[in-house]
Amino acid sequence: MTQIEEKIKQLMMKHLDGESTPAEEKELADLLEKYPAYRDELNMFQQLKKETGEMKNDMLPELVWEDYWQKLYNKMERGVSWLLISLGTVILVSFGLYQMLLGIVRATNAPFLIKFGLLALIVGGVILLVSVIREKLLLRKHDKYKEVRR
Repeated sequence: MTQIEEKIKQLMMKHLDGESTPAEEKELADLLEKYPAYRDELNMFQQLKKETGEMKNDMLPELVWEDYWQKLYNKMERGVSWLLISLGTVILVSFGLYQMLLGIVRATNAPFLIKFGLLALIVGGVILLVSVIREKLLLRKHDKYKEVRR
């Protein structure tokens, strides 16, 4: 693309968006006079902008927009809920298992490394368990091969 073509297209887009200055409007008019093929392109873009603006109003009444924002809010709310439920489950189950193993470890005089290793094993296992259960629950709804029989 030449510099002239690039300049004309830039000026046309500014014109369409209503962001051009009077000097840029004059420059665009001069360039369109010199290169009339771009006048058809500008007219096509103006028509496209007009039709898409009308289509948006016809296709998406205010009720649809309200429904869209409500669904978006619900998805965000559910995502945060899943995060908090997963985190709470991990903390509570890990704490319970830790307390159980702590009682076992206290009965013996195990080194700190063994205690830390057991704690890491418990927390990692709980996180993995919660992650797998959550993934299976989500995939159950969206499994496209659910109806396929072998």
